[in-house]
Amino acid sequence: MKRREEVSPYYPIFVNIGGKKCLVVGGGEVALRKVQALLEHGANVEVVSPVLCPELSRMAGEGTIQALERDYKPEDLQDALIAIAATDDAKANESVAAEARRRGVLVNVVDDPQHSDFIAPSYFRRGDVTIAVSTSGRSPALARKIRSELEKQFGTEYARLALLAGEVRHELKQQGVTVDNDAWQEVLDLHPLIELLKYGKTQEAKEIMLRKLKALGETMP
Repeated sequence: MKRREEVSPYYPIFVNIGGKKCLVVGGGEVALRKVQALLEHGANVEVVSPVLCPELSRMAGEGTIQALERDYKPEDLQDALIAIAATDDAKANESVAAEARRRGVLVNVVDDPQHSDFIAPSYFRRGDVTIAVSTSGRSPALARKIRSELEKQFGTEYARLALLAGEVRHELKQQGVTVDNDAWQEVLDLHPLIELLKYGKTQEAKEIMLRKLKALGETMP
């Protein structure tokens, strides 16, 4: 009997953390990397640690983050959307995770998927296009390696294509043209579109997309 492939329990999802409180427990270099990623996506970051690395201290002094230079307390999780436990003390991290679950706060314990509700993928961005790679926590190094290989294949043209596709979609809606997903997949012929965008032929690419989509779509009466 053929063995059924085990499915990862991690459901891929993009969470809007803009303006939301995100708690990081820990003040070292690992915590710093987590803080930088959260700030990149517009979070209100609060850091709790008796000692902060120089860069976190600078961020706190400039008001980029809120820092509580003391030991973590359970009430620090109040109103947090997510929490990241990034101390070098496994017991302390587990304590943060347990309290976060009691409070309904999604938690990530660095390098400890067993005690985490979510794991952070290795990712890169091209404008509004985000490409993320995960190995379900089995090998972060492999995820980073795959990401670095993909980065070489996806240039800034993909950011421009995402903007262009958004413009085309908006124009079609205004004109009362409905296009199903299969038609979009057919028209988004990436190689020729990307080549046009590489050479600045944005309007030509747009006209091609509009013409093809209108031919495949339906116009509302």
